[in-house]
Amino acid sequence: MKPTKRRPFTVTLLYIFHIFLGVGALAGGGSMVIDPSGDLIHIPTSMLERSPFSDFLIPGILLFIVFGILPMLVLYGLIKRPEWHWVNTLNPFKKLYSFWALSLYIGFGLIIWIMVQTYMLDSVVIIHLVYMSLGLLIQAVTLLPSVQSYFLLDGGTERR
Repeated sequence: MKPTKRRPFTVTLLYIFHIFLGVGALAGGGSMVIDPSGDLIHIPTSMLERSPFSDFLIPGILLFIVFGILPMLVLYGLIKRPEWHWVNTLNPFKKLYSFWALSLYIGFGLIIWIMVQTYMLDSVVIIHLVYMSLGLLIQAVTLLPSVQSYFLLDGGTERR
């Protein structure tokens, strides 16, 4: 089901944010899975002292799946609008397309991920600020009235 309305710039911006997050996490997470020592991306395992991990394998897998694959899946859903009923069960906003809600969840998840990461690493570096800002931007843009209006179901009628 393709929208008949003209796509606002804010929706395109949301797509760009999901692409930036997804591609970055696929690259970063993939690098950590390929080389759990962190040498490939020049991060020492000593940074993991306050974490439950001895290397970057598990964080890399989580990063790759949760912030790499999932944002790309959400992007696909926002663009193509497939009717995947299991996604509907995750959406409390019954007047809005389900992948819109998943976009909001990605923003929340990213903020939580960065907060936990900075706690475990006991430091904040520029990349944390960039990705914390990205999480906030994904949430803010997802909540914009122009974006919500674009993802309204059938003129705002509730899904059955």
